[in-house]
Amino acid sequence: MDVIVIGGGISGVAIAYELAFDREVLVLEAEKSLAVHTTGRSAATWIGSYGPAVVRDFTAASHAYLIDPPFEVDGPVASPMACLWLGVNGRDDDVRRLVAETPAELVDGAEAEKLCPVLRPGAVRVAAWDETALDLDVMGLHHAYARAFRARGGTIATSARVASALREAGEWVVTTTAGDQFRADVVINASGAWGDVVGAVFGAERLRLEPRRRTIFQSPTNASLEGVPFTAGIDDGFYFKAEGGAVLCSPQDASLHEPGDPKADELEIARAIEAVNDVTTLGLRSVRTAWAGLRTFAPDGNPVTRWDEKADGFFWYVGQAGYGIQMAPALSQHAAALIRG
Repeated sequence: MDVIVIGGGISGVAIAYELAFDREVLVLEAEKSLAVHTTGRSAATWIGSYGPAVVRDFTAASHAYLIDPPFEVDGPVASPMACLWLGVNGRDDDVRRLVAETPAELVDGAEAEKLCPVLRPGAVRVAAWDETALDLDVMGLHHAYARAFRARGGTIATSARVASALREAGEWVVTTTAGDQFRADVVINASGAWGDVVGAVFGAERLRLEPRRRTIFQSPTNASLEGVPFTAGIDDGFYFKAEGGAVLCSPQDASLHEPGDPKADELEIARAIEAVNDVTTLGLRSVRTAWAGLRTFAPDGNPVTRWDEKADGFFWYVGQAGYGIQMAPALSQHAAALIRG
């Protein structure tokens, strides 16, 4: 085996697919199925104006790939979707800064009300309009990556949590909790929130990754959702979009959480409902369903794609925060190029 990738989310299958072009690659997934955690719990969007500068660069570089993937897909994985950033809570300057740095266009409050029909009159003075955004079929993309990876000869093992690792004669000897043992020249840590936990097994440096909870919920509304774009407060206090005749919403919470299976934060949901109702006529009152996922940050907020400084043959591919899906194509190509030298 040339490469072992630890983690079967979108990051893991994307980097595995890229490397399987010319290498023998195995993906080890701790759970019984792939994409159980962060990948399967996202808001499913590509927004070029979202995230710090490095993230926006990789996001932009992934656009064409998502529109026309180089492998077989069951249907379009990306469809047009507009995004409106609202200058709430006196954050007008942040809106102007976003417009200066991204493809978004500055609009005044009156225009924002036309672009988002449920926006309450006079709720904002300025907003940023990004009509380049995309709605993503995340699981469709993930399944297509996994299928294309297998078509290149790649192997995926589930229920394969790493128990121990030993560097021996230039190879990693990796043993799972099921007792299975695998050997490979290179190990790629794409385990998301478990990044530091996995790194410790290999004697790698500690990156001090920060898994943070993000709550998402769906609420019914009597308001018409026709023409409602993906809408977010520039202060990261909330976002919402129409989905299936209801409103998909998030308080954009980011509280520290141990690696695992987080539950939705009811207090954050209540806060988000209040914030959304303050600026819209949606009249959200109840929650139909709610869930949470973990977004894992490196200390500087940028993704980590590099060799470890202590453990030979151990490559970090973590810290994608909440942007991993929208930049997966370009970031995986970048990481694969680094691994190939």
